[in-house]
Amino acid sequence: MRIGIAVLARAPVAGAAKTRLIPLLGAAGAAQLQAQLLEATLAKAVALPDARVTLWVAGDAAHPSVVAAAQHHRVTVLPQQGADLGARMAHAAAHALAAPGVAAALVIGTDCPALRTAHLEQAAAALARHPVVLVPAEDGGYVLLGLRAPQPALFEGVAWGGPQVLAATRQRIAAAGLRHVELPALPDLDTPADYQDALARGWIVAA
Repeated sequence: MRIGIAVLARAPVAGAAKTRLIPLLGAAGAAQLQAQLLEATLAKAVALPDARVTLWVAGDAAHPSVVAAAQHHRVTVLPQQGADLGARMAHAAAHALAAPGVAAALVIGTDCPALRTAHLEQAAAALARHPVVLVPAEDGGYVLLGLRAPQPALFEGVAWGGPQVLAATRQRIAAAGLRHVELPALPDLDTPADYQDALARGWIVAA
């Protein structure tokens, strides 16, 4: 089945991107890292056979790094829409599912350099048997959510950015009467320790 992939990313604007890493990398270095993560995530997404990839940007969607990455990978860029992260993800997922021929959608961000095309393939395969699939993040969130149909209730009333995001999402999945499957957890890249670990593992290059 054809998969729609919605990539949610913050524009790599100095001072507004990867702000928790600014003390380590400086504003320009943190923005450079965000541009690197965005480019790498798109490369992995478009490598999934027959995927329809859309890039949803918070901030300056016309930023040169955004435009260059989108042109390089031939993906459509759209501004994120919604009052909070949950609303923006729900909107992107519904948009992906509405595309002709798309049977399921994956929603991902750019903060998990450990995520590979193979993980996307595994998630897509899981959606053939389950209506929802999750790839948890090691910090209590998730790095991927897959759906076969729009499920706005899964994104409502969640304290985004906190350690209970995954637990709250599981509760909403159960309340909706849905079955889901979880793939192995992966680490996000948010803190200086995460950055050093990603460097050591070769997931990123020094910003």
